[in-house]
Amino acid sequence: MAGPTTAERGARQQESSGPPLVRRLRRPRLRTIIILAIVLILLGTGVGWLLYGSQWTRVERVTVSGTRVLTSAQVREAADVPVGSPLISVDTDGIEARLRRKLPRIDAVQVVRSWPHGIGLKVTERTPVLLVEKGTKFVEVDDEGVRFATVSEAPKGVPLLELTVSRTGSAAPSHRRFGESRLVREAVRVAGAVPAAVAGQTRVVKVRSYDDISLELSGGRTVAWGSSEKGRAKARTLTALMKAAPGARHFDVSVPTAPASSGS
Repeated sequence: MAGPTTAERGARQQESSGPPLVRRLRRPRLRTIIILAIVLILLGTGVGWLLYGSQWTRVERVTVSGTRVLTSAQVREAADVPVGSPLISVDTDGIEARLRRKLPRIDAVQVVRSWPHGIGLKVTERTPVLLVEKGTKFVEVDDEGVRFATVSEAPKGVPLLELTVSRTGSAAPSHRRFGESRLVREAVRVAGAVPAAVAGQTRVVKVRSYDDISLELSGGRTVAWGSSEKGRAKARTLTALMKAAPGARHFDVSVPTAPASSGS
């Protein structure tokens, strides 16, 4: 009777040697996975304790930068940072929202974690470009038309805003169409377009309607500006007109291609 062929002997040999080899390969891999899992768990536990349970990463100080009118104490009080809490758990978005709500003078704020113990508050305050007289006080208006603060003394170099829009007569359509807030923004645009040399002399920005805005300068001089459109062209024209007629008291740049001046 013939014995097993070469192919059969090879198959039997492979079957007898296969399973032990697989077991030898699997055991080191399994041990490695278990060890790595334990290490990761320990690391995660350690990091969690360091961030949340340790005294090494808790809030101990709050620094403030960027203030001009506000004081650091005002900002800290409004921010209400939870000193002593884990630094990682501080709600920076909540602090920012509180500052904006309690201190409208703040235009922008960054709340930054300064590891391992600090919170930094980087503040940008609004800058007034116009003032609205309110009794004996003044309401500050920024370059977006936002009325953000009431002060007892008018800041130097900031012109007054006078809204003399009538709700009846020829000005009524302008008031109904644009509304007071829109007219304030138009006045802000005009104030921002006035040449620097003239801005320092501007005492009042007067709004009668959307396209009837004028400036009252020092020395009793006036400028008819018109609407806020073509602000750059009007600024260039006004600069040239004032140089050409330095003794004039009334300037009209409402149509910048056809300016006029009068009075002496």
